[in-house]
Amino acid sequence: MGKTIVIGIAGGSASGKSTFSEKLAEALQDLRVLELHMDSYFKAPEERPCAAAPVTGKVYRDDNHPDTCSLPDMERDLREAAESGRYQVIIAEGLLTLWDRKIYDRLDLRLFVDCPADERIVRRLKRNMTWGLSFDEIADVYLDLVRYRHNEYVEPTKWKADFIVNGSHFSAKALDMIVLYIRSML
Repeated sequence: MGKTIVIGIAGGSASGKSTFSEKLAEALQDLRVLELHMDSYFKAPEERPCAAAPVTGKVYRDDNHPDTCSLPDMERDLREAAESGRYQVIIAEGLLTLWDRKIYDRLDLRLFVDCPADERIVRRLKRNMTWGLSFDEIADVYLDLVRYRHNEYVEPTKWKADFIVNGSHFSAKALDMIVLYIRSML
């Protein structure tokens, strides 16, 4: 058993966090890698906070607020996995990975996947429409609440990242550099 390297990947909704996490795990497939996705820690819908949109006042379930996920559970799972010695690399991915102080402090490498808001909303529309939501439902919650939460909780964490990754255009070179860095830490 050796050192476990913990990588955190944050970024806005539909910025490419999960995609980059998957590509990173694939590039490290010869190692023992665990991926933890913040989406797996969503609380039950009735336990998630609701918020009034700043401008319209319309009330939405607020899935972009820190209280919507059980961040202490994610931090516990991250700590236990790191201490178990079963993994060489742990990838923790999610909107608030760099926001939550206890998760942030466990990270050896901090990445932020950056992508312009217009591209993220188009991706979010395409993704969420496959889940059966209408264009108007997705656009309304994004324009009324999600973009405000992004500015409040996600965007400020960009400056806490060690590396900012281009979410608009995948860069094999950036991935290679990050993989080389991770391997050098092992």
